[in-house]
Amino acid sequence: MEAKKELKILLWIIFFFALAFFMPIDSASFRTAVDATLDLTKWYAQEHLVLCLLPAFFIAGVISVFVSQGAVLKYFGANAKKWLAYTVASVSGTILAVCSCTILPLFSSIHKRGAGLGPAVAFLYSGPAINILAIVLTARILGFEMGIARIIGAVVFAIVIGSIMSLIYRKEEKVKREEQMNIQPPPESRPMWQTSFHFFILVLILVFANWGKPSSDETSGLWFFIWSNKWYITSIFGLGLVYSLIRILKIRWWWVVTAAVATAISAFLSSTYIGGSLSPLVPMLVAITGLSIITLQKDDENKEWTLATWDFAKQILPLLALGVIVAGFLLGSTHDDTNIAGIIPSSWISSLVGGNSIFSNFFASIVGAFMYFATLTEVPIVQGLIASGMGKGPALALLLAGPSLSLPNMLVIRGVMGTQKTLVYVVLVVIMATISGMVFGAI
Repeated sequence: MEAKKELKILLWIIFFFALAFFMPIDSASFRTAVDATLDLTKWYAQEHLVLCLLPAFFIAGVISVFVSQGAVLKYFGANAKKWLAYTVASVSGTILAVCSCTILPLFSSIHKRGAGLGPAVAFLYSGPAINILAIVLTARILGFEMGIARIIGAVVFAIVIGSIMSLIYRKEEKVKREEQMNIQPPPESRPMWQTSFHFFILVLILVFANWGKPSSDETSGLWFFIWSNKWYITSIFGLGLVYSLIRILKIRWWWVVTAAVATAISAFLSSTYIGGSLSPLVPMLVAITGLSIITLQKDDENKEWTLATWDFAKQILPLLALGVIVAGFLLGSTHDDTNIAGIIPSSWISSLVGGNSIFSNFFASIVGAFMYFATLTEVPIVQGLIASGMGKGPALALLLAGPSLSLPNMLVIRGVMGTQKTLVYVVLVVIMATISGMVFGAI
């Protein structure tokens, strides 16, 4: 065992030495790809990390801590009304900020607690396939049309795939329904409306803080009005969060008010002395820091919320950083008015996933199904692929198949559902993603 460990260390040393030794720094395309990597990484750090990801981690923490086990049987159980179970499964998935691997503990949990196979699979698919953060980023970076197509596709996929799985294994589901007839779910620790209020306040803050800038020729209308006043709107929902922290989570009011005042002061100072697109980052960081501090005091449930948020951050941030770096190096940096090429020639991409053929859509679906996408990593990857010649149909196919599946994801699902169910699930996702890509590309 010790010899294997030492051999592994030696192989890693040899690998990095060879990588450094043969690095083609004299190549113009290599240097351009490095520039693209740095540019894309900087852009993501400035535009998306603080305003998008950090609030999303707190939202994911709310789900993992404040949503009771009783709610699982009530809304996902085999005896729950089908329209209710599938609606909750697909919609709840759209508001999770998780990747194909992060969803697995939640899926395994609701599956073991008695969720029906159909709703559980709908939840499994929709969680990583689409979430509030992905909606905002997809529409903002890839265009409003692609964002809407992804929302509709993910929700429809979740319901259809879950329904087909439930139909195929209807005998097993009948047995599960009979077993759950006499189960009494445990009582809620707080009224559902309070948990829902706290959750949706955070979601609304996330949505309006990231409201995308309209096109240059759009100077009126609802979208422009919201964008022009988005920080005032966000502040109003911030007051709602203050109320929720005091009345629902029972945090001492002077702690919450102190954090709110510090956030307001930082917003005024940053707008005065920093200005521009970077000025909102300061009050958001102050607000998140204050929220973390006051929730870590005394109450175990509130403390667990912040610790769960930190767990999500530890899981997702390194993978997202790696995904952005890889996307920048391989596919280039294409955002705003920037277009820096990556190491992969655009002609290669165009030949495989260009146009809207059956092969290009199927290829995008099958590759996406086996690749691992950390949450939101698919957005910069698809952005680079589109700039390199990818058709809009295959782009949607990749967005619908990629985030919901990965090779590690398949292995874990197999341990929960078994080989046969996992294979059926993967085939359904790939086929539906291919068909959806072809339809969208033809519109």
